[in-house]
Amino acid sequence: MPTPTTSPHNLHALDYVALAAALPHARAFNGRIIDVHSHIHGKEATRIYETAARLFGVRLTYSQTRLTEVPTVREVLKDSVRFVAIPNFSLPDKAHAFGPGYLDSIRAFREEHGAKMIKLWNAPRTREWFTGPDRDDYIELDGKWRVAAAELAVSLGMMIKTHTADPDTWFKAKYTDRAKYGVKKEHYRGLEVMLKRFPVPWIAAHMGGNPEDLNFLSGLLERHPNLYLDTSATKWVVRELGKHPREELLAFFEKWQDRIFFGSDIVTMDDQLTKKTPDQQRMSPMSDLSDSPETAFELYASRYFALRTMFETVGDRESPIADPDLKMVEPDKHTDLSSPTLRGIGLSEPVLRKIYYENVQRVVIGWENGTWKPA
Repeated sequence: MPTPTTSPHNLHALDYVALAAALPHARAFNGRIIDVHSHIHGKEATRIYETAARLFGVRLTYSQTRLTEVPTVREVLKDSVRFVAIPNFSLPDKAHAFGPGYLDSIRAFREEHGAKMIKLWNAPRTREWFTGPDRDDYIELDGKWRVAAAELAVSLGMMIKTHTADPDTWFKAKYTDRAKYGVKKEHYRGLEVMLKRFPVPWIAAHMGGNPEDLNFLSGLLERHPNLYLDTSATKWVVRELGKHPREELLAFFEKWQDRIFFGSDIVTMDDQLTKKTPDQQRMSPMSDLSDSPETAFELYASRYFALRTMFETVGDRESPIADPDLKMVEPDKHTDLSSPTLRGIGLSEPVLRKIYYENVQRVVIGWENGTWKPA
């Protein structure tokens, strides 16, 4: 196993291998956990990811992998991966990528790779790509092309995952042009329309895009029995859930224990395994996260460690993962290596069992097998 290093993914040089074995419920969940949200790419990076996943008890992941890389990832992970249809983000022609091109991709994911889920990516950044008179056809979740994608998916027997909104920190520091980006709550209008229009299971990624506001999430879940949340985007979720009192977190997760799935948002690629020259850096934010096999392992392992520590333990500690959003919002208080509080919620084993795998078995795999029923 890799020797621990000090990196932005391991600020305290922790031994993630030893810590995985020492988790309070390590034995109970070994080889049972399902990660419903990842982005796995690269043959060698996938091998390293597999090592980290197995250490932290993950037996299956639902990956949003580029269509061209699906065979490579399948070759390594075999039956421990299933795929989610996504647009081709690398295409310069975004209107094609998110319009008719995505319909072609959905068909290919379903027919060639057995995918039973699509992703409707509706982050505010889409508003940077589409500025013409037909912009609403692309940027609104209930716009022309998202509706077309959902209609096709449902006709092919596929459920839907969505990325709606973004962190509050981004609305404070990045999305300050309200004429372009709107305000955060406005991004949920289209989601609620689509949840009613397409009564299939929906997963709202990243704690529904709003771990900052648990009351808002409860309202969404109360109004829409076909809506579920995943816990992905580890840095974001750890940072924002850590701002709530433990009692509130415990009450929320216990109330909605049947509607939450474990997810990490881990991104792997072979570019993370090699050092970059100065002119190669910042070409891809995801590839810049790591520059060796050792730091790549820590990148992947740190996400599983942080999430499982948050769910299984009680007490506050400093997250081992640097979070640049802290500096982005408060540059006078933080550096690029500042990290937030990792707040242990201390969920019971029955609740953990549901979040880690039973809910996915009932809903996602139930959908795949034709047995799903709304909450």
